[in-house]
Amino acid sequence: MNVTSIIAFIFVFGVLVTVHEFGHFFVAKKSGVLVREFAIGMGPKLLSWNRNHTAYTIRILPVGGYVRMAGMDEEPDLDAGQRLRLTFNEQGKVTKIDTQIDEAGIGVPFQVDSFDLSDALTLTGYSDNATEMTTVHVDHDATIIEENGVEVQVAPRDVWLQSAKVWKRALINIAGPVMNFILALVIFSGVGFAIASVGLNEPIIGTVQKNMPAYQAGLKSGDKITQIDTVKTTTWDQIANAIGNSKKNQLNITVSRNGHKKQVEVRPKTVKINGVQTKQIGIIEKKHTDTISRLKYGLINTGATIGQIWHALSHLFTGGFSLDKLGGPVSIAKTTSSVAKTGFLNILIFMAMLSLNLGIMNLIPIPALDGGKLILNLLEGILRRPLPQSFENAVTIVGAVFIIILMIAVTINDILR
Repeated sequence: MNVTSIIAFIFVFGVLVTVHEFGHFFVAKKSGVLVREFAIGMGPKLLSWNRNHTAYTIRILPVGGYVRMAGMDEEPDLDAGQRLRLTFNEQGKVTKIDTQIDEAGIGVPFQVDSFDLSDALTLTGYSDNATEMTTVHVDHDATIIEENGVEVQVAPRDVWLQSAKVWKRALINIAGPVMNFILALVIFSGVGFAIASVGLNEPIIGTVQKNMPAYQAGLKSGDKITQIDTVKTTTWDQIANAIGNSKKNQLNITVSRNGHKKQVEVRPKTVKINGVQTKQIGIIEKKHTDTISRLKYGLINTGATIGQIWHALSHLFTGGFSLDKLGGPVSIAKTTSSVAKTGFLNILIFMAMLSLNLGIMNLIPIPALDGGKLILNLLEGILRRPLPQSFENAVTIVGAVFIIILMIAVTINDILR
């Protein structure tokens, strides 16, 4: 991969992950759930800053990201016996807990013996040079500077994900895929405005090429093709497929012209495109330049791509499961490299298709994916009581292990191919 391809890959992956995670982030914030960290990338942090109780981090590996919500796999923020540096407000409450005690900084040294940062919001231990144990109160919006330098909010139980109503958690889970669908719609609509004119997949002839079979048979611009031989046609794709895949030397085409039906016999011309033989009659679909049509172009292409992805998923196991039917990061990187050579507009179209893939794949009801979480939300709503945490954890772990194994297998297969 050259530099342009690498930049294109990072750009595509970065935008897809950011948009997906922003969906979870935005709805979580609106639902009263504390988002402790919004990370783009994985691995060690390159850059971090805090705003509105959330730490935003850019990490070194541009292949993923996450939204770290309070209550998700919550682990103790501190350890008994740990040395800290505390900052207090005027009310005597702790506003900042610095675990980087060996680094230069301001605050009161404190050795913690026990703590409760979920309910009571207290730290118990020894202040600098004190011989008696003391308990200090922690502000609800206090922050912790972790050992890796990221400053995050403490997580009282009232802002945990589990404390939100089940319907709010379902909205949080579905928000990521929904943002992927919205991104694709915006990109396809943007492409509609970027090109000179757009086709709306209508069965209407826009242009008839001279000295081609359609011209010679008398077909005209504005003709609506309703049938080719025995195949009813309602879209331009159906027309293209019926003509291109025809085995006949003569086609009987039915058109509607000025409200009247007309049948025309056309002898298609065999041509070779990229080494593949196909048939053409010399017609181009009707094009539009108005604003409404350009917006419709975005909707039509989004819907058509969703249909293609769904068709591919439904036929994934037809004829036996094969890893060759799947593609991982290596395959995506290779395709991105090829697309990058064809121009920025094609990169955007590829990104839109990947975004829809990401959104649909995340809705598959596999534990650890958004679709699996939605199933758990549905079960909780039906039972009208929280599911046992041990059950949720076990199901999620099984799903995560399955996805990791599958991704490793797909990546190895991509490399071998």
